[in-house]
Amino acid sequence: MRRTPVLVTMSFAAFAALAGCSVPDEPVEIHDPYEGANRKVHAFNRAIDRAALDPTATVYGTVVPRPLRSGFSKVANNLDTPRFLLNNILQGNVEDAGLNTFRFLLNSTVGIGGLFDFAESIGLERAPTGFGETLHVWGVQEGAYIELPVLGPSNERDAFGRAVDFVSNPLRAVVPADEDWVFTAATITDGLNTRYQFDSTIASIYNSADSYAQARSLYLQNRRFELGEDEEDFLFDPYADFEE
Repeated sequence: MRRTPVLVTMSFAAFAALAGCSVPDEPVEIHDPYEGANRKVHAFNRAIDRAALDPTATVYGTVVPRPLRSGFSKVANNLDTPRFLLNNILQGNVEDAGLNTFRFLLNSTVGIGGLFDFAESIGLERAPTGFGETLHVWGVQEGAYIELPVLGPSNERDAFGRAVDFVSNPLRAVVPADEDWVFTAATITDGLNTRYQFDSTIASIYNSADSYAQARSLYLQNRRFELGEDEEDFLFDPYADFEE
């Protein structure tokens, strides 16, 4: 199967994002014109989480030892690093581009394919990014808040970004098509580990009086914090204490 060129995909998505992100008539803290539909998706996501994701993540986190779970997640991060690098270049972020280049080379060799984060052990910290952040750097507004099926809270800009991230990893261009399962397996195990790590946080959100509003608020605060938007309003990273 022929693979779509990465830069063509990204360029198309950038134009789509520029044209498609809705902008409120007046500045507002939360722009949620699709709240009715979003709440239905949220209810679906909550039901899926309780019926499948939470139990599966609990089994995974209980059966698989923490060092092994951490190693699998590090492999997933290493596989994603070429995508981080591509976005660093598109953002004009030379420093992080160099950092991610060295991280990928070191962890792919000394770190045995990323199973061990050797780069971090010598002071080269993780610098993840994505096409949603690239669009932010290019001046695309976040647009309306949306909740995606299974994937959860997002906004229009980041939804475009996630779609592009899914297909734009340069590493996929050199990996044989019959070995693409490695990316899928890494993504699934990392997702289960993350769900297991954040179990108490997610439970507190879903058990709150208005879990939709709670999830929306936390997502918007965290995302704006990550991008350095409205820093005077967000003085902390709400997920920092849960990072492994």
